[in-house]
Amino acid sequence: MVAGEFAVLEKYQKLVVTAVDRFVYATLKDTSENRLTLESFDLDAMPWVYESGAVQVKTDDRRVRFVEEAMNIVYTYLSENNVELAPFHLFVRSELDDASGRKYGLGSSAAVVTSVVAAILKRFWPEKPSKKLIFKLAAISHVKTQGSGSGADVAASSFGGVLQYASFQADWLREAYNASSSVTELVNKDWPYFRVNPIQLPDNIHMCIGWTGSPASTHQLVQGILQLKTDNRKLYEQFMADSRTAVSTFLDGMAANEPSAIIDGTKQNRRALAAVGRDANVDIETPLLKTLCDLAEDFGGAGKPSGAGGGDCGIAFMPTREKAEELMSAWKAAGIKPLDITVSTNGAVKI
Repeated sequence: MVAGEFAVLEKYQKLVVTAVDRFVYATLKDTSENRLTLESFDLDAMPWVYESGAVQVKTDDRRVRFVEEAMNIVYTYLSENNVELAPFHLFVRSELDDASGRKYGLGSSAAVVTSVVAAILKRFWPEKPSKKLIFKLAAISHVKTQGSGSGADVAASSFGGVLQYASFQADWLREAYNASSSVTELVNKDWPYFRVNPIQLPDNIHMCIGWTGSPASTHQLVQGILQLKTDNRKLYEQFMADSRTAVSTFLDGMAANEPSAIIDGTKQNRRALAAVGRDANVDIETPLLKTLCDLAEDFGGAGKPSGAGGGDCGIAFMPTREKAEELMSAWKAAGIKPLDITVSTNGAVKI
């Protein structure tokens, strides 16, 4: 997430999010019996069935729940549309974490769900599925499993590239799902709050991503911000206004190809997040994230927590490649791991 975190949970609020070039791979192989393999969890060739309108994986391991629900939603959608299905073995492999299993906070559950939905659709849907169809099915299954979330990580996984995004609102989607007679009805109807538009990061701004080495609890941080909304509406509304200003400044800079505005918007967004963190008594900008951001400013750019904060990754925008390289060297010296990742334009594609 690039700009607009937390505020995106409200209706019509704009967020900037980007897909990055770390991937989840979902592979389907035709077999005589349904099987599921999750390589990252060492769960191999688990049997599964689709009975009474639901996919059931034959395991007690709760780590399959995101994949199971994604399979369930897309299988139900295909069945509703009279698409003939054949048994397959689904293999899911992720490269979002490093070889030691360290998690970088890159939205792995959303990427897994999107890859599973896309793989099954591309195998059985009679025409090339649209990215919007992939997104909607993945968003339904992700919210059903997780219960909340903006869906921005699902959008990045589905559409690819840099996106201006407004959330469908998880509460609305849950209620719409319960009120719909079918998954197809829900997919085909208008999602009133959802908006997505591709935008372009200018060539003369350089994005750096650093990992602080500590995991973050997105749910806990979100709950803290939502509690502020209940406890002190004035402070919460001030945060919303500050976030809107920051995102608008950032987007104006992107539209005008103006690096200084992008850097100013990033600084504004950092201040808004730090303030709401203090007001809500949650640690959005941890000491190492503060160092990450301060160093970016020292070298003429700007940095901020990416996503919910509290650890995981920070993001910085620098005016030149030389300054970006100097920043990443300074990050290393401060104990921050620069991640060798960049924008991925593809989204959910067949390879």
